[in-house]
Amino acid sequence: MNRPLTKNFQSLGPPLSLAEYEKAGGYQAMRRALTAMEPGQVTALVNAANLRGRGGAGFPTARKWSFVPMGKDAPRPRYLTVNADEMEPAAFKDRVLLEGDPHQLIEGIIIAAFAIQAEIAYIFIRQCYTTAFRRLNTAIAEAYAKGYLGRNILGTDFHLALHLHESAGRYICGEETALLNALEGRRPVPRAKPPFPPVIGLWGKPTVTNNAETICNVPHIIQNGPDWYRALSLTPDGGTKIYGVSGKVVKPGAWELPLGVSMREVIEEHAGGLRPEVKLRAVLPGGASTALLPPDHLDIKMDFNSMQAAGSRLGTGTLVVIDDKTCIVGLVLNLLNFFARESCGWCTPCREGLPWIVKLLKAIENGDGRPEDLTRLKEQPRLMAPGHTFCPLAPGAMEPLQSALTYFEDDFKRHIQEKRCPWK
Repeated sequence: MNRPLTKNFQSLGPPLSLAEYEKAGGYQAMRRALTAMEPGQVTALVNAANLRGRGGAGFPTARKWSFVPMGKDAPRPRYLTVNADEMEPAAFKDRVLLEGDPHQLIEGIIIAAFAIQAEIAYIFIRQCYTTAFRRLNTAIAEAYAKGYLGRNILGTDFHLALHLHESAGRYICGEETALLNALEGRRPVPRAKPPFPPVIGLWGKPTVTNNAETICNVPHIIQNGPDWYRALSLTPDGGTKIYGVSGKVVKPGAWELPLGVSMREVIEEHAGGLRPEVKLRAVLPGGASTALLPPDHLDIKMDFNSMQAAGSRLGTGTLVVIDDKTCIVGLVLNLLNFFARESCGWCTPCREGLPWIVKLLKAIENGDGRPEDLTRLKEQPRLMAPGHTFCPLAPGAMEPLQSALTYFEDDFKRHIQEKRCPWK
């Protein structure tokens, strides 16, 4: 099986140095892009490859790049920001890539920056990713020393400064405009849109923000072509995906697999299935902000469109396996408590609504719930639907709550009727 994103991973020791990465074929795609292609040709190849963003939204990467004003009269400087903050609970795919092959990310950044003619790039990395931070710092220094970063890269007129920015670690920075505010040294709250960042972004200049995994795909598309990249996938969307599994499975971890494998294959073949003492009850297919799916959904393909049709989202592609000894009410309470704590507090529905929902869930979990609490909980996904809040944080928080009420309403009723948590 072709695994371009992880082919250079070493089981023990540090990642490949720049010299070792070049021996493995690294930076050849960068050379091709900068010396034999125009920026628009790079974008066209990525568009033909059907690369969709791997941060959760699945927006077509080349389409986002195409929104950047180009030409002699376009505003400068232009910025590329790479989101490696990864504060979604249970998500760890970006950390795997950053620690395993940092030069792959740097090469992707150079190519993407060339495509949008950005002079400055930032990697926005989670504060507690100390190993990834250290390895990226080393790789960036190597790239500067080699002349792959800085001025007149490969003798061309293309310049790129790359900075590694250590995040303060807030989930809201997953929203791209909140990330830009954080980079500017301001409170990380979302901005009103329009204008959109590709036109007016960091410090008022055109800015593209891509997820780290998304950028890691770019060198392979340039090197091998869009047809090759699309053939890696089991769906019309191209490429592979880093899928992760956590929970009570035999072998929790992360694997690079064709985009569109089923949840069953990921859980049973790669994660070894559930431990003998438990049975499967549900799955969060793409992290904490995706809707729970019961076991009869296991054969659904893990791609953007299939997951949406099933009533959930691919999200980060990191599955959380829920067993029959885990309280669904307690699980949702834990997730909503996280979202309430991480709210930026900018809009009233999120700032006031999420803590209030946590209060209701705590009462139900502790045996103090009332039947009318269930009615109130069912109203919240509608009240905090997309468009009712300033950003997608609160609507994302509603996905596990709404799905739990859809598939496991009896669990909530049992808590209320028995005035206790039956799983304790």
